[in-house]
Amino acid sequence: MTSDLRAIIFDFNGVIIDDEPLHLELFRSILSNEGLSLSDEDYRDKYLGYDDRACFIAVLADAGRKIEANDDQYIDRLVARKATCYEQEIGKRYLLFPGVVEIVPRLSSRYPLAIVSGALRKEIELVLRLGKIREYFRVIIAAEDTSACKPDPEGYLKALAVLNSNPPEQKLIQPDECLVIEDSVAGVTAAKRAGMRCLAVTNSYREEELKAADWIVPSLIDYWIQLEHV
Repeated sequence: MTSDLRAIIFDFNGVIIDDEPLHLELFRSILSNEGLSLSDEDYRDKYLGYDDRACFIAVLADAGRKIEANDDQYIDRLVARKATCYEQEIGKRYLLFPGVVEIVPRLSSRYPLAIVSGALRKEIELVLRLGKIREYFRVIIAAEDTSACKPDPEGYLKALAVLNSNPPEQKLIQPDECLVIEDSVAGVTAAKRAGMRCLAVTNSYREEELKAADWIVPSLIDYWIQLEHV
């Protein structure tokens, strides 16, 4: 892998928790009440990697529903409705990927850890608490913390800035000393635009679609095996 890492930044959906099918299910449910449908292919090819707000706006726009500036409250209601459904469902399903609860504590003993996600903070916090791994993440950058979703690098750059606001050493962590773990094309693009190295996990996309990443593995277990030999 690489021997000069100083921080690891995780994506959340599709990396820590296997909930992309649940998100698609909930988007479909909410959109069906608006008279719209969402196919597996469109979600994967167009919207996976977007935060909830950007996804609703994009789906509505692609369906010819023009979004005006004064439609913010309408979008907010859709996002809130989906968030409520997510909270209700996630408590019924244990969706953390295999190995996550074992790997995260061990990584945190070697590196400061962060999460950068288009998910809502409340959702991230809930899942981390359910998995009993919240304490291991020094920084969480959620949908509410950025003005642009992936593939924009804002979230990753913001996470680095927060990590560097109270560094364990005098020397600031540089972007190329960070490893981002991602599962989506948009996420890989965001990481590379931030000047960070990226390991892609093929949980959501095929290996050839994630070729812009520096490394590609089938699972976090495979990543840990490689990292153990650094």
